[in-house]
Amino acid sequence: MPRKRSELEKAAGKLISAIQREWSDEAGLDCSAESEEVMHRSHDLLQAAKGGSFDSAVLGGSSIAQFLGDRWVEQHPHVISAIKELQRHIQIGRLS
Repeated sequence: MPRKRSELEKAAGKLISAIQREWSDEAGLDCSAESEEVMHRSHDLLQAAKGGSFDSAVLGGSSIAQFLGDRWVEQHPHVISAIKELQRHIQIGRLS
């Protein structure tokens, strides 16, 4: 029986999906390498979310946008709602 993913993990997964869409749209372009690196960083966020709590050490005091790359996020506004959703679930976890 597969384990149930937490809301935090689901939010991290949605961020990965949003980033993958951006990366896919850029396939074959010079900028796709940067998007691929951002996608790898987003997987680090998913790993931090495993188990239903977020290890804030992965961010090192940065925001999610800073961790992914502020400039990249600004150039890819379609991911902002997923970032906000993940941030909301991180905050909920800290308050619990």
